[in-house]
Amino acid sequence: MNKIDLNGRCAVVTGGAQGFGRAITERFVGSGAKVAIWDADQKLAEKTAKEIGSAVIALKVDVTDTGAVETARDETLKAFGKIDILVNNAGIAGVNKTVWETDLEEWRKVLRINLDGPFICCKAIVPAMLKQNYGRIVNIASIAGKEGNPNAAHYSASKAGLIALTKSLGKELAQQNIVVNAVTPAAAKTAIFDQLTQQHIDFMLSKIPKGRFVLVEEVAAMVAWLASEDCAFSTGAVFDISGGRATY
Repeated sequence: MNKIDLNGRCAVVTGGAQGFGRAITERFVGSGAKVAIWDADQKLAEKTAKEIGSAVIALKVDVTDTGAVETARDETLKAFGKIDILVNNAGIAGVNKTVWETDLEEWRKVLRINLDGPFICCKAIVPAMLKQNYGRIVNIASIAGKEGNPNAAHYSASKAGLIALTKSLGKELAQQNIVVNAVTPAAAKTAIFDQLTQQHIDFMLSKIPKGRFVLVEEVAAMVAWLASEDCAFSTGAVFDISGGRATY
């Protein structure tokens, strides 16, 4: 594992209890950072924090609830004194259906968590980053946000929106020593697979030239660099990690 210097940095990782979020938290801690896991599953978040070590705290947070996010921000600032890094990772896949079969509330549920959530977290944390004139924001989007997966319009649209949010916020903060970037992974074998049909899983694998799903550790490695001081010029950008699937 290449060593990335995050010594003295303090991070928030939403959905950090498992999957990409846990791998990112582990990589950050291994690089010298302290991490606050914000997760809706408090029991699992606390278990993960305990397993990783004393550099991690766990907070129960619904990222779609502005009040809950602001409270978690304040608790994190009280615990760490600052927030240098925000990783917007919390997300859901939603059910696999065609557009015309998808209920409006199901559509809205996916958009609330996958797009409103990162917006609310950025809105809450960016002012603290502005005060310290430093910040790194990494949004976990998806290859689906670039290409659109059939039977997953809500998920694809939410990730496309997150890419656009990244580009807009990156431009707004470009002169503030705060960089904002997104990554677009292919699918990984995480708990989110439990929400998908086997047919949809097979479809996603068939589209990856590498012939396998991405490893959570591979995504964590890319995110760690994007969260570091070394990533100082790239902002509002999208970093592909789709095993060759991406067409742009």
